Amino acid sequence: VQLVESGGGLVQPGGSLRLSCAASGFSLDFYAVGWFRQAPGKEREGVSCIDSSGDITNYGDSEKGRFTISRDNAKNTVYLQMNSLKPEDTAVYYCAAEHIGSCPPAHIAAVPTLYDYWGQGTQVTVSS
Repeated sequence: VQLVESGGGLVQPGGSLRLSCAASGFSLDFYAVGWFRQAPGKEREGVSCIDSSGDITNYGDSEKGRFTISRDNAKNTVYLQMNSLKPEDTAVYYCAAEHIGSCPPAHIAAVPTLYDYWGQGTQVTVSS
């Protein structure tokens, strides 16, 4: 049972990346799945969450209009499309799954114990 993130890498400012969060050993169908990021020296913060019904909660103001979360239950995968990337988006990006199926409110979104499974993270570096 695990979540595996992929799709990170080095990209120039203004570029795009699509991160994937693939589940194995369990079905994501009834889970809420969130994306989080942690920059060096900073606390982990919530980016976006999609609940089991497909409703989306965006946690950060800086990502609005640039990042889009989506899910493909047939592929047991949740995605984070990131456009117009900025150097301040540089961080390790994690996904996590929560079995109740609802996205936590923003003020507690990044509390690790709210989630049943966490991925190992994927590095995103935005630099020229």
